[in-house]
Amino acid sequence: MSKTVAVIDYGMGNLHSVESALRKAGADRVVVTDMPDAILSADRVVFPGVGAIRDCISEFKRLGCDETLRAVIEAGTPVLGICVGMQSLMTRSEENGGVACLDWLQGPVTRFPQDHRDTAGAKLKVPHMGWNRVRQISAHPMWNGIDDNAYFYFVHSFFVPADQCDSVVATFEYGLEGASAVAQGNVFATQFHPEKSHDNGVKLLSNFLDWDGSC
Repeated sequence: MSKTVAVIDYGMGNLHSVESALRKAGADRVVVTDMPDAILSADRVVFPGVGAIRDCISEFKRLGCDETLRAVIEAGTPVLGICVGMQSLMTRSEENGGVACLDWLQGPVTRFPQDHRDTAGAKLKVPHMGWNRVRQISAHPMWNGIDDNAYFYFVHSFFVPADQCDSVVATFEYGLEGASAVAQGNVFATQFHPEKSHDNGVKLLSNFLDWDGSC
């Protein structure tokens, strides 16, 4: 049976890349929309995001997408958050002087240290940009067919500390340990960009299309 995937369009995120990657993963119908009815009636919902989180949260709420997303989650529809979409689901972010997030998942979003270095003392660039390994620390249907420590593509200056969130299902190492994926009920969210992660990203999106929202 064909499934409809709604990609929430609130003006933030590389929506064309997400839409294309979902189609490559096997999605029959992808709608990019901010219309509540279209989002609420979809079989799967994607919450993407790039840019400053203050602007993302502001636009998301202005369009009423926060209430729509809450209704989607409470209805049990599988939801995938991506990058700033994942961060927006958390409690609060340090970005832009401090921003209250949607608080669907509990935990902070913090910035990489100003003078960020690895364990050997070598300076690390911020933003964390490029390929990095994703270590799976909890079993989840979204990992089906994806090797532990597989590479995914990251672009971010803020992160969720792995030891300050109970919903972490995968981590990355970049001079510290951060959450590369979090999950709770029918919500799964990634700090990395599956739409930029080639075969591993396509496989994760394919798993999302097959996932029924249970863990």
